[in-house]
Amino acid sequence: MWVWVLFIALIIVFLALDLGVFNKDEHVIKSKEAAIWTGIWVTVALSFSGVIYWLFSQGLVENPTGLTPNNAVLKYITGYLIELSLSIDNVFVIAVIFSAFKIPALYQHRVLFWGILGAIVFRGLMIFFGVALITKFEWIIYVFGVFLLWTAFKMLKGEDEDFNPKDSWVFKQIRKVYPITSNMHGHDFFIKRQGLNAATPLFVALVIIELTDVLFALDSIPAILAITADPFIVFSSNILAILGLRSMYFLISRMLQKFRFINYSLVIILAFVGLKMLFSHQVELPEWLSLVVISLALISGIAASLLIPEKETKENSNQED
Repeated sequence: MWVWVLFIALIIVFLALDLGVFNKDEHVIKSKEAAIWTGIWVTVALSFSGVIYWLFSQGLVENPTGLTPNNAVLKYITGYLIELSLSIDNVFVIAVIFSAFKIPALYQHRVLFWGILGAIVFRGLMIFFGVALITKFEWIIYVFGVFLLWTAFKMLKGEDEDFNPKDSWVFKQIRKVYPITSNMHGHDFFIKRQGLNAATPLFVALVIIELTDVLFALDSIPAILAITADPFIVFSSNILAILGLRSMYFLISRMLQKFRFINYSLVIILAFVGLKMLFSHQVELPEWLSLVVISLALISGIAASLLIPEKETKENSNQED
């Protein structure tokens, strides 16, 4: 139990330093700063694999699935890469939400900070119940597998490309139960207007981002559970990937058009882990194979996006038409 307490305390320290020290004064996050922080978060997350090895080798953490230290490290890194790669799709949606509600770049970090804080709580609950379900009902793994394959199919068809936050059910419900103003008031989430409290676009964007993250977690958490049902590995890999999401957003949100093929990488990853779940009782894949498949899918999507000229893809699509 003390390992969990120390890990959560570490996360709280990271968040306190982020908002209270490094981003105490609100400013627009430039690409260089975002790249540095992305590198720092990735380094912290990968370095934590050494902590995982030490904890499992010393028996300092519960090990309900009987993992060896080496296997624990492989599963942690694989889970981290899954969450990191699926978070890229989340970046696209966050960019659309900020654009729809005209959130100034100056306040985007503040919205994401509170969004990440809420995501940690919600994901912790979802991981707890997800692990409990798989432990108690083995057949639930097949449900997760089918769900991931269905999600991959939807992503391949591109059904969510026309997502408009202002047309969403969530936005309509917020508007029904609480007054909303279209005016910004600095970094405030609420203002008093004509004697009444009203939510600013910052708060509306925060709520929609929060609930959107829950929907993304419905994909990413089952995907990690396909790798391992060890609760500490699932939680730590997921949360450390989420902590780096803010800097990743500011790094790649300005280069969205360059990552044209990244969705295909995510389709491959989701389909792979979905099939792995469906055949988990028939075929046992080595730990390194999952890591290789996920890494290659992600690297290939990024490389294809950067190396294949956009004109070439447009010409091909015109010839098909």
